[in-house]
Amino acid sequence: MAAKTTLNAKNLESLGAQRLAELLIEVSMGSAAHKRRLRMELAGNHGSDEVAREVRKRLASIARARTVINWRKVKALKNDLETQRKTIAETVAADDPQEAFELIWQFLALANPIFERSSDSSGSLIESFHQACEDAAAIAASAKIDSNVLAEKVFKAVQDDGYGQYDNLIAAMAPALGKDGLDCLKTLFVQWSKEPKDKPAKGRREIIGWSSGGPLYEDEIFGTHRDLTVRTALQEIADAQGDVDAYIAQHPEKTRRMPMTAADIANRLVSAGRAKEALEVLNEVDATGRADMPFEWQLARVETLEDLGQQEEAQTYRWTCFEQSLHDQHLRALLKRLPDFDDLEAEEKAFAHAQAFPDVHQALTFFLNWPAPAEAAKLVMRRKAELDGNLYELMPLAVEALAEKHPLAATIALRSMIDFALDSGRSSRYKHAARHLAECASLAPHIDDFGNTRSHDIYVAELKRRHGNKHGFWSLVS
Repeated sequence: MAAKTTLNAKNLESLGAQRLAELLIEVSMGSAAHKRRLRMELAGNHGSDEVAREVRKRLASIARARTVINWRKVKALKNDLETQRKTIAETVAADDPQEAFELIWQFLALANPIFERSSDSSGSLIESFHQACEDAAAIAASAKIDSNVLAEKVFKAVQDDGYGQYDNLIAAMAPALGKDGLDCLKTLFVQWSKEPKDKPAKGRREIIGWSSGGPLYEDEIFGTHRDLTVRTALQEIADAQGDVDAYIAQHPEKTRRMPMTAADIANRLVSAGRAKEALEVLNEVDATGRADMPFEWQLARVETLEDLGQQEEAQTYRWTCFEQSLHDQHLRALLKRLPDFDDLEAEEKAFAHAQAFPDVHQALTFFLNWPAPAEAAKLVMRRKAELDGNLYELMPLAVEALAEKHPLAATIALRSMIDFALDSGRSSRYKHAARHLAECASLAPHIDDFGNTRSHDIYVAELKRRHGNKHGFWSLVS
């Protein structure tokens, strides 16, 4: 009997079409989303024209809506948007790509009115529009939209990219635009950049800082919103055309000396077979005595050295970067290029360096990422006095990694969090501290020798002596 009542398509077929229809009507009562889905399915029986009409009506309804989209409504709207987007991309586009192109553009136009009344902090809604940009590109190619017409539509969309909904539009549209379309799009942005700019009203300019010469205005430092939009668009067009020099030209001279920008430029030069120039760009960045250079810049430098055939210099630089940052990717790349047995010796040297690293938490993070739980346990037990129990993003990870084979080290990590909560009087963390103490109790029977660390019973007695008046905590423990 159980198999016959399981909810699956085959069992439901036995109910018959009439009964299923009655049940669908009953289930859809009170659910606008379910009713829309049923209407869409009915429209599908009458061809893509009817489906397109239903989609167009729904998109117009969403555009007219004015109610605030709070976090409770985000999921329902997301599902609605995805239903419309998929119907356009998968159903309408298969039969009528021209109609589908108009519909996907109508869909994209919903972004600004939706985000103006939305409080979607999760970013789930923007994902639908980014995917719609990809859909629009595929549909445009299928519909064989004229490249100049397409360039004009892309240009107008990017001009109105108020919420980042069109961030990936140019890159997605590049194949459909082709050479002529990209050239046209480039011309449109260049022409726009030359149009007269509206000067900020007196007293309305945004001050973002101060210097010895007076206030620093946002429009002076970063340029206008139009400047940034044009510059970003021309960079994306240059990438699509494989024009490294055009990409570089869109970066002001000062920004080319910023590590992240230099890394981006260097990566493109290396890909274009111009590694020597890439190294020159990277060398323009002042890295003297800096241990905080972004990983992306360090990686670009290593890859540039390798492309120049300077493998020894690349390996030396990898080690230098690892010494400064304990970034595991540098060490992995270094070991990968060493002969057998040499890599084991280098790994031991790296572990010894990490054990003595000034920042114990950075070292612990490295050992957990490697992963090397035995080394992490050794570090925790040797340097327990340095552990910061306030690091709730790190200590629980350490406990999880150490608990099974290194219960004493896990206990020490747990105690660091307990001690922090009680010593600092963080009552909001008492429930977590009580749970950590229970975990310590469960680990205690698995510890053969506490060494110079207090046993569980002695630790609890000490806690009661020092924090016996914190009744909120002890009530949770008992």
